[in-house]
Amino acid sequence: MTTARRFEGNTPVSGLYDSATLHPGGYREIDPRRVAQAGRIARVVDVREPAEFVGDLGHAPGAEIVPLATLERAARNWDKEQEIVLVCRSGARSARAAALLALLGFRRPMNMVGGMIAWNQARLAVER
Repeated sequence: MTTARRFEGNTPVSGLYDSATLHPGGYREIDPRRVAQAGRIARVVDVREPAEFVGDLGHAPGAEIVPLATLERAARNWDKEQEIVLVCRSGARSARAAALLALLGFRRPMNMVGGMIAWNQARLAVER
């Protein structure tokens, strides 16, 4: 099941962000199951290192790798209205990444709670 898109300006918005839980850090928290249900509607950015991305936990289908240390530079050309789900191993680095994007003016950053550990525990599809 995927969520229907709506547009804000020229940016597609799935509503995933609106269904996520508000965090005081200026971003929202989203359950891995909701991310999987949304399919490839939102941008999924994995902030782990390359070896982790292809390691035992794998990564969410369609995720792009942008290690946390390079996120600020990489995000310079991103659409600040786009829904962006940040992912890591357990949810700690991705929470920092979501807070950083919020500070940089991104309007819809989300931290995937529990990271790829929770994704795997939920038995969701994984790429390696």
